[in-house]
Amino acid sequence: MDVLDIARWQFGIITVYHFLFVPLTIGLTAVIAGLETAWVRTGKEDYLRLTKFFGKLFLINFAIGVVTGIVQEFQFGMNWSDYSRFVGDVFGAPLAVEGLLAFFLESTFLGLWIFGWDKLPRGVHAACMWLVHLGTLASSWFILAANSWMQHPVGYRYNPESGRAELTDFWAVMFNKVQVVTFPHVIFAAYMTAGTFVLGVAAYLYMRKKHEADRPMYHRAIRIGAVITLLAGIGVAVTGDLQGKVMTEVQPMKMAAAEGLYESSDGCAPFSVFTIGTPDGKEEKFAVTVPCLLSFLGTGSFDGTVEGINPLREEYAETYGSDPTSKAYTAGDYTPVIPVTYWSFRFMMGLGFFAAAGAALILWLTRKGRTPGVRWLGVLGLSLPIATTLASSWGWIFTEMGRQPWVVFGLMTTESGVSPGVSVFEAATSLVVLTSLYALLAVIEVKLLVTYINKGAEPYQEPPRVKVGGSDDEDAPLTFAY
Repeated sequence: MDVLDIARWQFGIITVYHFLFVPLTIGLTAVIAGLETAWVRTGKEDYLRLTKFFGKLFLINFAIGVVTGIVQEFQFGMNWSDYSRFVGDVFGAPLAVEGLLAFFLESTFLGLWIFGWDKLPRGVHAACMWLVHLGTLASSWFILAANSWMQHPVGYRYNPESGRAELTDFWAVMFNKVQVVTFPHVIFAAYMTAGTFVLGVAAYLYMRKKHEADRPMYHRAIRIGAVITLLAGIGVAVTGDLQGKVMTEVQPMKMAAAEGLYESSDGCAPFSVFTIGTPDGKEEKFAVTVPCLLSFLGTGSFDGTVEGINPLREEYAETYGSDPTSKAYTAGDYTPVIPVTYWSFRFMMGLGFFAAAGAALILWLTRKGRTPGVRWLGVLGLSLPIATTLASSWGWIFTEMGRQPWVVFGLMTTESGVSPGVSVFEAATSLVVLTSLYALLAVIEVKLLVTYINKGAEPYQEPPRVKVGGSDDEDAPLTFAY
């Protein structure tokens, strides 16, 4: 393995690992804010207990997510310095705003939420978590805007003297057509992940005899999680359809690779349910397809034209040229790894549909206060959170791998973005150290979650009523609620 291979493996491991926490963090802030708002409005004890219980699990996930996210910044400078130099002027603005505005917004109001139970009026305290959620949405917007620019560069000019892309239109980057469809898709997926997490944890506690007295509360939480999952799943499907049409327009090779479509179709392009190709990824050997469905998904018309892999190979080679010194992309082969792109797309869709269908089944089985059998509840309670987490991860893998060999589509290949001064030993050392550290953090995360999940929700303890303007005892210290 050379530096490029090691750097790609390191980026993949760190990014996918970090993204395990991101959807759950975004989604749980909305769920917790909704539960606390329900308690403020109704006064029902169960809502407060669930708020504090899932708030505790959220804080564990949030802390690990922040730690793993910081490393992302460092690896751009360590392993991808040429890429960082090329995109720095464009990425500087959105990522700076993300750090100064979005992250400080969510961290400030999260602190107020944690320590303000006996200092803030109940409505104000609930509003703090809504502002935390707003901060996570803002943070997601700016980060996804940067990533969408990598998929579809806009609002820039290339400076040949500096060899850099320079920002010319901030708003074009912020409202890139890829960004406009990617953001809601990611956020709905986050809500779906949080919904299945609530459902799964509540189902587990519902089945334990230790928490038998709290079964009505966990039954309610199961249904809340299922409703969130089902509604978010519909949102994921709708925005995914819109995203597919934009992808067909701006990244036709990614769509062709995702469907194993080797030759262009002037109309009625088939959707591949299952395809086997040659090892070199240049020819289809066997396929099970649905006629005309790909044309509709990609263009909105059953007669729409979808370009194939082989014609696009020739077009890209003519447009971008070939690099005979390139190890990975000789003869101008600007094609992603087709099996990875093809199957990651199907794993993402299949697991997402499974989670939505499972949530619908849970709602049916728990209707009118009914209780599903332990077997159904156990299987779905355990499998649905895993399914949505893996679906989000496979979606991220598809997004990044489907763009290859480009790190910035049409402008810079991944190979040309790697740091020129990093040795194989240095890259391998950082890979081993960071992967080992992340493995340790995974053990800590799982141990903490299992420990606090097994404890269940704490008994009801009503927070003090605080008047607008502060507590009766202004000298009382801030109290950590957990």
